[in-house]
Amino acid sequence: MSNVSNKADRALMEIPPGYLNIMGYVDNSEVNGPGCRAVVWVQGCLRACPGCFNPGSWPFETNQLITVDALLESILSNPRNEGVTFSGGEPFWQAPALAQLARQAKAHGLNVMSFTGFTLEELQGTRAPAGAGELLQELDILVDGPYVESLAIHAPDSLVSSRNQRVHLFNPALHDRLTWASDRMEIHILKNGDRLITGYRGQMNLTE
Repeated sequence: MSNVSNKADRALMEIPPGYLNIMGYVDNSEVNGPGCRAVVWVQGCLRACPGCFNPGSWPFETNQLITVDALLESILSNPRNEGVTFSGGEPFWQAPALAQLARQAKAHGLNVMSFTGFTLEELQGTRAPAGAGELLQELDILVDGPYVESLAIHAPDSLVSSRNQRVHLFNPALHDRLTWASDRMEIHILKNGDRLITGYRGQMNLTE
């Protein structure tokens, strides 16, 4: 694990300030948080959870480098987007840049949500990834905890994909908007013709 961690550290250090290394992006999602939203999948995760929906997001090697400003422009260009969700991969490995994106999105009236394999207590602790506290301060909703295949749940009344996970609502104004469910999925057709399947029951897939 130490060799993997070292490779991850080196890869993260190569991301220029103000940039994110992402796996993918989509607009108009209604299965990744309240309402219609943009979703940013970051690249890189150390957990390798069995049954993970997005194993292609595990490597930390550069996939797509994009500036925070360019991502914000994409998010704001779609008037249907009510918010933005960070997923992955592990968003908190790129917390400083995501915190910057979150601040700018919220300044334009959007809400911000993140999934994470860390627990909230880990993110508030001394061994949390750099910038974790900064990102936490910007979130309206956090879904925490690793995916555990033996605890998987797919139900219309569940907001989480495995029973160990928790939903932390930091913005009470969204109390009545917790309406997504772990038995839903979407298929998006991208401009280049590729399909993107997202939601708890489907892997994110950028190819046929």
